[in-house]
Amino acid sequence: MAPTVSLGYLWLDVVALALFTFIARAYVSARAHKRGLKYPPGPSGLPLLGNLLDIPQHNPWVTYAEWGKRYGDVTSVSVLGRLIVFVNTARAAKVLFERTGTRYMDRPVIPIIEMMEAHFNLAITRYSDKWRVERRIVDQSLRPAVAVTYYPMQIAKAHAFLRQTMEYLKHFTGAVVMSLTYGYDVKESGDHYVAIAEELLTLASESILPGALLVNDFPALKHIPDWFPGTAFKQRARHGKKLSYEMVNAPFNMVKEDLLKGTAKHSLVHDNLDECKGDEETALKNAAASVYAAGAETTISTLSSFLLSLLLYPDVQQHAQAEIDRVIGRTRLPAFSDRPNLPYIDAICKELLRWRLVLPLSVAHATTEDDVYNGYFIPKGTTVLPNTWGILHDPEVYPDPETFKPERFLTEDGKVKDDPLLMYAFGYGRRMCPGRHLVDSTLWILVASVLSAFKVHKKIDMNGNEIPVEGLYGDGLISHPAPFQYAISPRHPGAARLIQETEEQEE
Repeated sequence: MAPTVSLGYLWLDVVALALFTFIARAYVSARAHKRGLKYPPGPSGLPLLGNLLDIPQHNPWVTYAEWGKRYGDVTSVSVLGRLIVFVNTARAAKVLFERTGTRYMDRPVIPIIEMMEAHFNLAITRYSDKWRVERRIVDQSLRPAVAVTYYPMQIAKAHAFLRQTMEYLKHFTGAVVMSLTYGYDVKESGDHYVAIAEELLTLASESILPGALLVNDFPALKHIPDWFPGTAFKQRARHGKKLSYEMVNAPFNMVKEDLLKGTAKHSLVHDNLDECKGDEETALKNAAASVYAAGAETTISTLSSFLLSLLLYPDVQQHAQAEIDRVIGRTRLPAFSDRPNLPYIDAICKELLRWRLVLPLSVAHATTEDDVYNGYFIPKGTTVLPNTWGILHDPEVYPDPETFKPERFLTEDGKVKDDPLLMYAFGYGRRMCPGRHLVDSTLWILVASVLSAFKVHKKIDMNGNEIPVEGLYGDGLISHPAPFQYAISPRHPGAARLIQETEEQEE
């Protein structure tokens, strides 16, 4: 039978122990004063409690740094008789922890850790034989000669991270457009519809510009037999046709099935399908596929350029994050209502559209009739390629056009400039992209959110050097940056929590 303990006696024991501890600490303090010594300076406390009420509960390091500025390199407080010292400068840390390091090798007793019996953590284990044995094992296992054997594994994991990051970009852009167009929630990785669209659009981008394929210049080649040399383009065409059919029909039919089940979500197809008859349904089907194709691929390219710009121009990231902290702070993520108050974020989005165009030559136009321009004849049926890149990189209009400069879209008093030429990034005339407003808002919220939560920086190689980023781009119709390596991490302790909270809120 377990012995019983009187609650009153238990409280007496606790009070006695606390009193003994306080007296012991007071005795130590008295000895110091008797020798003519003082504790490091700090804020004055209250009787018995000391500085208990002065200890900050949020961002304590900020308060301690302020104390350092006020009281000196090393400061102290007393909490219920227990002295706590803060080292506030590198100069003091070098003296205390390096020149007299053996005096500071132990760890304080942390009661809650003792209660948890979390004795495995070397970082908080007290200096002892146990600590020395365990530390020796770690030192031997991670010494430089052994650490190099882990490099292949680390590289493999790093590459896996890069793939996952790119997959996320595809997931994000595909998720937005597929939800808007079909009410479909794409899978976080390996989504079938996203894969089809990506493969088809890559195939088209590589095939469409002048000079890409001989058959584009000599259409009669499409009639020659498959066995004839140089007809690989026919196999490419058949594969593209298969992909096109599935991309156009599969998600559309999915919406029709969901309508019959009563589970269809709000979407472009859902909202228009009831009014469609005959050929109108085919038109809706093609329009939906076009929205998805244009939105997904162009947004991926722009987002990749955004990450690249942060690597090449780190001051842009610093400026943007300073604006976010000033306007929003670090307790929440950006919302669209913040947009009027974040002009530099808007300027970044505008410069992204100008700096590295998704469609440098837009999409080819063709004349429907003869025309004359400044005395020059342009016959009907002529292919016309707008050189959007040339327009938006004109040094007379955009000085130093190859440099990423968001401030070029800000007035002297910090307001956003309206630049009508930027609309050319979305096309021309009646063929201008109808989804440009969606692209604009999608780009803004992602840029603002990434800059609010993350720090994007260059990756470090095994020698501790930054991996260079060249900033090269592909030559297809849709211009993507060449693959580049980068690192991304939460830029403050609360960022991961904020991101997790968004998932919980959505659930």
